[in-house]
Amino acid sequence: MARVLVVDDEAGIRSFIREVLEGEGHELVCAADGLEASGILAAQSFHLMITDLKMPGMDGMELLEHARTTVPEMEVLLLTAHGTVESAVRAMKLGAFDYLGKPLSGPPELRLLAARALERRRLRLLHEPARRETVVEVVAVDPLMAEVVDRLRKVAETPASVLLLGESGTGKEVAARFVHQTSPRADGPFVAVNCAAVSEQLVESEIFGHEKGAFTGATERRQGRFELADSGTLFLDEVAELDPGLQAKLLRVLEERSFERLGGARTIRVDVRLIAATNRKLEEEMRRGRFREDLYHRLAVFPVHLPPLRDRPSDILPLSEHLLRKVARELGRPGLRLEPEAAAKLQDYAWPGNVRELGNTLERAAILAGDETISSEHLVLAGAAPASPSTLSGTLKEIEREAIRQALEACDQHRKNAAKKLGIGLRTLYEKIKDYGL
Repeated sequence: MARVLVVDDEAGIRSFIREVLEGEGHELVCAADGLEASGILAAQSFHLMITDLKMPGMDGMELLEHARTTVPEMEVLLLTAHGTVESAVRAMKLGAFDYLGKPLSGPPELRLLAARALERRRLRLLHEPARRETVVEVVAVDPLMAEVVDRLRKVAETPASVLLLGESGTGKEVAARFVHQTSPRADGPFVAVNCAAVSEQLVESEIFGHEKGAFTGATERRQGRFELADSGTLFLDEVAELDPGLQAKLLRVLEERSFERLGGARTIRVDVRLIAATNRKLEEEMRRGRFREDLYHRLAVFPVHLPPLRDRPSDILPLSEHLLRKVARELGRPGLRLEPEAAAKLQDYAWPGNVRELGNTLERAAILAGDETISSEHLVLAGAAPASPSTLSGTLKEIEREAIRQALEACDQHRKNAAKKLGIGLRTLYEKIKDYGL
């Protein structure tokens, strides 16, 4: 299953693409324009984006340029009317995979191009040579976060496994990169896998690799992420999403430093430092039989809890300045700054989406501002003061809709996690999202 972002100002086009690709098992998120899409990209990760070229405000070309800078690993398909084919070809030179002409010819072409784009992404990520990155900067003015950074520095010097815990958006991947890049393995590869973003059928192959003929479609041998991370660091995000069988195989690798590819008999030895992360409470997952206790103890050699942004208020404004400098570089506007009222508004907000939401908010504000000054009016804080059930009013349907919206926001739009949080089935959640227009 892949995560696909669809961007088009025509509701009919969005509905058609959603129906076709959800029928293929993919998870779809839709946006009505480029500005909305850029905000979504700042908060969520996607494998593929399908976007119209001609849209009001930020058009598809601008959105493509933005995406190539911020999420270069994502593939892009363009939707274009007859008169804009030349623009589509120019966009492909900027990195788009292909384009579909409007009106769309039908489901087969859409399915085929989406499948080809996703396969190119998989192959590119699998074989992309590792590159040394600049050491990430971790903002830690607040004493609570300063203590976390001190712990990360200490464990970085050792080969110990690290388990990063905390809410969505607290910066677990940034912390993992920081550990890698301040460790003796810094010259080796840093390989990341989001266990929740890979389908259950493919996750074993992605992590451990496979031999030719191991399953239908396995036309050649593939190295897995463990092999690609040899002499470096492997970061397993959302590790609690792994099924029990894969948990057992992961435990063996941690204990023996060896494994076999899917469909293979040859034992492969690797030297990999493992960093795992989850936003779930693993003690509760173990009690419910969904996470192996022995694996937990192997992963939690050195657990580190990343505090939510609301618990480190002294970091809000330094983080804002740090993230705004990044946005300014990407937009080519080095003079971007916050007005005092805007800074106060940021400081007073609870940030349920944590650092990810802060970055998203600042990027959107910079786009809305248009010039070098961001005022409080440019800060759209969609999750401000979320209501509790006791404060909600309205009909039962209105209360239910608000509860679902809050659960999706709290789970960073991860529908499986939101369904668990709400205590309903995933199919039921899909139906209610559709019914309520979420």
